[in-house]
Amino acid sequence: MITVRTRILIAALLVVVAVLATGSIPSQGDHYGFWSIVPPAVAIVLAFLTREVISSLFVGIVLGGIISGKLNIVQEYLIPSIGSESFAIILLVYLWALGGLIGLWTRTGGAQTFSEWAGQRIVRGPRSAKFFGWLMGIVFHQGGTISTVLTGTTVRPITDRYRVSHEELSYIVDSTASPAATIIPFNVWPIYVASLVVGTVPMIQTTGEGIEFFFKALPLNFYAIFAVLFTLLFALERLPFMPGNLWERVPLVVGRRMSDAIRRARTSGKLDRDGAEPLTSKELTVIRVAEGYKSGLIDFFGPIGVLLGVAIIPYVFTYWIRGSEDPAFPIAEAFMLAVIAGVAIALVKGMPLREVIGAVVDGCKGVTIGALVLALAVTLKAVADSVGTAPYLIDVTSGFITPVILPALLLVLCMVIAFSTGTSWGTYAVVFPVAMPLAWAIHPEPFFLTLCFGSVLGGAVFGDQCSPISDTTILSSLATGSDLMDHVYTQIPLALTAAGLAAVLYTVIAAFAL
Repeated sequence: MITVRTRILIAALLVVVAVLATGSIPSQGDHYGFWSIVPPAVAIVLAFLTREVISSLFVGIVLGGIISGKLNIVQEYLIPSIGSESFAIILLVYLWALGGLIGLWTRTGGAQTFSEWAGQRIVRGPRSAKFFGWLMGIVFHQGGTISTVLTGTTVRPITDRYRVSHEELSYIVDSTASPAATIIPFNVWPIYVASLVVGTVPMIQTTGEGIEFFFKALPLNFYAIFAVLFTLLFALERLPFMPGNLWERVPLVVGRRMSDAIRRARTSGKLDRDGAEPLTSKELTVIRVAEGYKSGLIDFFGPIGVLLGVAIIPYVFTYWIRGSEDPAFPIAEAFMLAVIAGVAIALVKGMPLREVIGAVVDGCKGVTIGALVLALAVTLKAVADSVGTAPYLIDVTSGFITPVILPALLLVLCMVIAFSTGTSWGTYAVVFPVAMPLAWAIHPEPFFLTLCFGSVLGGAVFGDQCSPISDTTILSSLATGSDLMDHVYTQIPLALTAAGLAAVLYTVIAAFAL
């Protein structure tokens, strides 16, 4: 019997065949018109309908190859994408190093020992466990992917113990990653954004002026502020989207509600729904402390201390002390040294070398599914660039702009682009060079320009946070052991509410300040 999911996929493949039958699609400058949004849109819609991400991403990639006329998608898109330096870093650092470290902790009991230690001093129940997760997200705010990895792996043993669903934890981890990185900018974000806006308006002619402008815009990055605030209120169980509140009885069109996950976990102890397919395999979830091995806090704090020390100290020294505009941020080295530190500690404490290496290998095996999803996701991003998804969306919206609606419009535009492409930094790269001169041409006033700048910052973060093809969304699910689409479905109502409030606030301020 053919399932509904299979029927949907067959229908999508028929659409691919129909597009192929139409022949080549003419290019309209740097995009292909309406067809430019088809590959990411189809992949995202299929992911929501089928709850199966791998085949959905593949269909989107094939569509992009057909539209662009590059039918050899393996040579044109897949190999260049997964053979790039950026993907190699993600694969080596965030997947293999992360997996190896977690696998090592399953044999040394380091994370479990830390969980018990923290539970005795900080955590008293589900609410304080979630607050601890939020707090760790703020502490590990150096960047989206780094934050999700560190927060998820640190907090998950604690929240699992107190029956916090993986949907709850993945939302907390994801919503305190990129949003926190843009409002607590002691990282590389200001430098990257400054490089994109230099020379776009008369006010910003140097990288230093761009960084200064980034800091001035922090109070106007409303989505990121609301996202972090909502996550805090959610952790403290003070949002209306919670069991027992009036609002949570209202059906949400986006699918499964977060309140269902909360009830399930608290009443039955099931941290995932029946039928869920977590990205983390059992190699990363089953604690099998080596026989005769005595676990201690050093097994956890040793690798984490090396990771944070190697990553943060050079950055603080080069940027804050020496004032370099290109500070050292050796995150790849930090992750690898953290694994080496964990291995060394286990060996010194008496664990056999064969068992240590076996633990690391099991951990690497445990992230294979996540690696496959990420490979297809970054390939779809390359496809979106090739067919001009972002330039088309900008062209469509540029004809009906007024100063009052521009900040909110930029917010929504960036939300759509980042959701479609799965990247906030990529969205910045295509939107900032257009948005800044556009805002200055419509209303050449510093505060208005800052307002538009903040809306671009926040809108791109929303899409990056919520898109099922975003690396932070995937890694949040991976680090917390959540089903990817369950994570996407349950966090969208909260994120959309924060984005809606931000859009209203931008419009009100623009209306009264101009």
